[in-house]
Amino acid sequence: MSTPQLVVHRDKELMAQAAAARLITRIVDAQATRGSASVVLTGGRNGNGLLAALGSAPARDAIDWSRLELWWGDERFLPEGDPERNVTQAREALLDRVPLDPARVHAMPASDGPYGDVDTAAAAYAAELAAAAEHGAVPAFDVLMLGVGPDTHVASLFPELPAVRETERTVVGVHGAPKPPPLRVSLTLPAIRAAKEVWLLAAGEDKAKAAAIALSGAGEVQAPAAGAYGRSRTLWLLDDAAASELPRSLYPPASA
Repeated sequence: MSTPQLVVHRDKELMAQAAAARLITRIVDAQATRGSASVVLTGGRNGNGLLAALGSAPARDAIDWSRLELWWGDERFLPEGDPERNVTQAREALLDRVPLDPARVHAMPASDGPYGDVDTAAAAYAAELAAAAEHGAVPAFDVLMLGVGPDTHVASLFPELPAVRETERTVVGVHGAPKPPPLRVSLTLPAIRAAKEVWLLAAGEDKAKAAAIALSGAGEVQAPAAGAYGRSRTLWLLDDAAASELPRSLYPPASA
């Protein structure tokens, strides 16, 4: 377990630009070391904002996009191409504009795909992760990004629901999610914690209380974001609004 590090930016735009620059550096370093890089994407306004910033970053061409493996932390169990699906939004924000290898883009199953229900879809994604792993049940992701919800949820792990209590499976079907749609596919905390680095993104006043709860020692069942950490690094990327309820002692006054 790595101790959370905080970086606080003036506003969400600056946070997205800085996070994109940080991600470019991390991907390029991994590709220089191993020949490829593995990143888990997140949806939502902050995840998509980061992807849009990455698309306009001058250094984006430093990435060898053909050697980048992309995975998702969660997905809405909706038909392929639905505008609410994270992969659809990611394609619009960036993915359709860069030369990715389609075989390395690992979207979670859609509801109109070959799997008849959300639990079977989750099992299929778990099998895909295991097949790509050199050791263990999931690949050693270089960076796994998570948006933090106002209720402290990450991926589709919501407070008190069964998915956040999972200790063995790497991917689960989520039933009855408190925000629509109710059916989702999500990585579990064990899969998240297999990542080398976990980045948690939070911007806006509506995320302030969630950040304060998750970073105050809350339990992961009550505050799933508190249970999300990487093997070598856990990085919270926030703007001033999202950090507004944190004790100033947690980060330098001019941390970014």
